[in-house]
Amino acid sequence: MSDPLTVSRPSAPSGTIAVADAVELAVVERSGFVESRHAGAAIVLDPEGVIQLSLGDVDTPILPRSSMKPLQALGCLTAGVTLEGEQLALSTASHSGTDRHARVVREILTTAGLGEDHLQCPPAWPGDTATRDELVRELGQPARVRMNCSGKHATMLLACTANGWDTDSYLDPQHPLQVHIREVIERLTGTKISTTAIDGCGAPVYAMSLTALARAAHRIGTASERSPFALHRLAGALVRAVRENPWAIDGPGRPDTIAIERLGVFAKGGAEGIMIMTAPNGATVALKTLDGSGRVATAVAIRLLERVGALSSADVAATLDQLPLEITGGGREVGRIRPTV
Repeated sequence: MSDPLTVSRPSAPSGTIAVADAVELAVVERSGFVESRHAGAAIVLDPEGVIQLSLGDVDTPILPRSSMKPLQALGCLTAGVTLEGEQLALSTASHSGTDRHARVVREILTTAGLGEDHLQCPPAWPGDTATRDELVRELGQPARVRMNCSGKHATMLLACTANGWDTDSYLDPQHPLQVHIREVIERLTGTKISTTAIDGCGAPVYAMSLTALARAAHRIGTASERSPFALHRLAGALVRAVRENPWAIDGPGRPDTIAIERLGVFAKGGAEGIMIMTAPNGATVALKTLDGSGRVATAVAIRLLERVGALSSADVAATLDQLPLEITGGGREVGRIRPTV
């Protein structure tokens, strides 16, 4: 008989950046008092892809979450998917579930010969407040097509039908599509995947360092549609689609869309405080807030690009004024969220 006082405990899981290895990225000020501090890590590559600035631990693995979507979209494109314009932008989006977003996702599914029921992302209410309120008034329900990752899932399903792969198991890490996507990610990051987790939408997400993520973001953000290499041509087309359809990748009045519209950057935020951003000149930033808060990610990223001369101070200041950074008290602004990098 086993000792009743002996408890078998699982080994500690592998983890991300330690608190001691993070740096302050932003503060929250209320009435002149620093109420909160956001710590994390960040790396900036210059237009040639050389490390220009490193803050905190950029070598310990993180989970990129939705900032990995451009890499996954390229995996689908290199598997034979052909998309253009707003459909291509939706393939890499974390959209807000407006009727316009849902329409484009349905169009991708129709091309695949499939319907909304084939999506395996969880049902969700739209992130867009006005759209959600309208659905509630109409007694609507959460839907898979409204989930912010539905564009990615529809594109994955399109890749499956293009290759004759099973559509029921498309989220299995060992599915031919996911194996192909993983290989493309390894090519873009220049590193081998050692840890696989399951993202909030049910798709695989792979641990990698901020350095590796920045390297992949730089390769995508600076790719040319005239490249002799198919992967680079597809990446160039993806970036152009996002810059021409900034509403698609996020939504009206939301951070990614604001940054793309005002600064011409290629930006993709992710859950748990992840952000990748490439300036028009090719300078690229990847960052993570250690507490997982995404409310400072866009502001910190554009400040870092300003710091290395990739964005003008006037343009950054104007963009910061458009981001939801105000702190309110009694219904009026009494402070701001302020990047400190």
